[in-house]
Amino acid sequence: MAFREKVEKKLHEEEKEYEVEQLMKEKRSEEYEVLEEVFDRSTLMIIYDFMNSGVIDRIYGVVKAGKEARVYWGKNKEGRELAIKIYLTVSAEFRKGMLKYIEGDHRFKNVRRDTRSLIFAWAQKEFKNLEQALAAGVRVPKPFAVRNNVLVMEFIGKNGVSAPSLKEQPPSNPERIYKILITYLERLYQKAELVHGDLSEYNIMVWRGLPVLFDMSQAVPLSHPLADFLLN
Repeated sequence: MAFREKVEKKLHEEEKEYEVEQLMKEKRSEEYEVLEEVFDRSTLMIIYDFMNSGVIDRIYGVVKAGKEARVYWGKNKEGRELAIKIYLTVSAEFRKGMLKYIEGDHRFKNVRRDTRSLIFAWAQKEFKNLEQALAAGVRVPKPFAVRNNVLVMEFIGKNGVSAPSLKEQPPSNPERIYKILITYLERLYQKAELVHGDLSEYNIMVWRGLPVLFDMSQAVPLSHPLADFLLN
């Protein structure tokens, strides 16, 4: 890269950072201050790009916070509610667990093993799994965009309040929900050619009378060495 190109690139990055700061001030949301404190500049740049392209219009509060990721409630320009999942730096223990789902997945065979690359692959993996599940007729959050460690998808719930999980609120009609879940798993296996990998009452929501599967990053293709084990 020529010296002039390097200078222009640097100036563009600095201009972009300034625009991010101005955009945050313009939106006047306290949550942007939290974002700035918690996430690095590259993550903020991704959020800025999503806002600039119309994928995201506003970001509000945290609806789910864990060691590996945080989910923010947001909206797009049409007022549609969004779940903005931002993957954080992972612990050595979680990294080891993550590897067993990525290794053997033909979709990610060329992924490097450094932590940053694994986090990016993990976000891409969840996005692809959601796409495949949705196309197979499985009720999951609709994915809208993903870049590096930021995943934007449909918010399951209303006005920033997440739909309850089966663990939080057992259904009044468990037999019906069970039958629907069996249908989902059949579609996931036969049409999407995926095995969920970590299905439990903790990652199944019930919204408008239907179960919704989420936390799909662990799902693996049928060709994965652990697929049969995870299916059982």
